[in-house]
Amino acid sequence: MNHAGAVSTASALARAHPWPRWARGLFELVLVVGLWVLYSLARLLADTNMAPALRRADELVDIEGLIGIQWEVPLNRLFTDYKVIGLLGSYWYASLHYIVTAAVLIWLWRLGADRYGPARRALVIGTLLGLMAYISLPTAPPRFIGGYVDVLSLHAADGWWGGDASAPRGLGGLTNELAAFPSLHAGWSLWVALALQIYASRKWVRVLGWLYALGTAIVIVGTGNHWVIDAIVGWMVIAAGWAAAEALGRIQISRLVRRILRSEPAPYLAAAEVDGDDEHEDHEDVGHHLVESEQ
Repeated sequence: MNHAGAVSTASALARAHPWPRWARGLFELVLVVGLWVLYSLARLLADTNMAPALRRADELVDIEGLIGIQWEVPLNRLFTDYKVIGLLGSYWYASLHYIVTAAVLIWLWRLGADRYGPARRALVIGTLLGLMAYISLPTAPPRFIGGYVDVLSLHAADGWWGGDASAPRGLGGLTNELAAFPSLHAGWSLWVALALQIYASRKWVRVLGWLYALGTAIVIVGTGNHWVIDAIVGWMVIAAGWAAAEALGRIQISRLVRRILRSEPAPYLAAAEVDGDDEHEDHEDVGHHLVESEQ
């Protein structure tokens, strides 16, 4: 009985998963925490000069006017005039950004690496794109502009945040309030909606994901923390993250790196060579059998 196939398969599986599940889970936790640290540091590295940030905000408002999406004033008034809406919006803005994203990551991890891996990759890529924009394009949010109300500051006494965005009270110095374009609150909520759309089996869960993304977009604008275009571009960077994650999965980066390091031929050339070798081997086998039959 030939056990070679079973041995090679077992070896391949061992190489594919060299770490126990708990170790891989710990690694992923460190990776996610590291991403959050990078997110915080990138916000702190952004320029805090208010004058260019205000000019950039004016430019965004002009763009919104051209495409007809200047919805900040009525939404901000809604969250200001109705205390319950303003308070719920403040808690939504200050907490769900992290809680829901983390919960979906854990759910995907439990589903398996084939689902968690691409989704996590999309989140990382989209977040890095957003962080690059934070550093290069510091932008003033609406609450720094006359006529808009900072709803979170309005309800700071009812929550754990202070007057500095959604930072915990006393830790406002650890956040850059001009790191607003694009909105990763909106981006991460779209990531949640897409992850549920792709991997959730129940329709109501997928619908809930889209409602969460839409609700987050309304909350970030209504509380005076983002322009409408911030939300749209936040969605765009996460959509780009998903597209890049899918492309990287097809390209199979690890195999591509090995091919470059070993100076291996391009895939189509390698395939042609393999086909040629197989054909040559087939001819040798036929010749060998003919010799045996003659003998």
